[in-house]
Amino acid sequence: MTSERARGDANNCFVCGPENPVGLKIAFRLEGDACYGEFTPGDNHVGFDGVTHGGIIFSALDDVMANWLFLRGARGYTAKCEVRYRDMLPTGTLVKLESRALKKKAKVVVLEGKALRADTGALVAECQASFMVTDPGPQGLE
Repeated sequence: MTSERARGDANNCFVCGPENPVGLKIAFRLEGDACYGEFTPGDNHVGFDGVTHGGIIFSALDDVMANWLFLRGARGYTAKCEVRYRDMLPTGTLVKLESRALKKKAKVVVLEGKALRADTGALVAECQASFMVTDPGPQGLE
């Protein structure tokens, strides 16, 4: 299953909003049980010495997990997230993002996210987050 933007109320989101003039504009998609996206950090995303700022990486990971919900029409927010950085990401390097649900219980969905370099496949960062679901959407969460 591939899905387009399920809602138009996040068009100004810093990470995925197509109308945010300073945003990353990452297009996310659902395929099966996972959400995917990719982007290439530029010079404006640097922390130091040509390395992508960790906050940019975290933001992208948070959004690939949030879009696992969003693209299913659900609403929620990040309640807790732990990120582990595994390698640096030079600016100008395409990074692939992916997320999957690990478990769902009542109004909490636990997701994992990964950021991998497209050129080497190296794991840049991984995280696990709990999302509070405020609205499961018209179809509910499977």
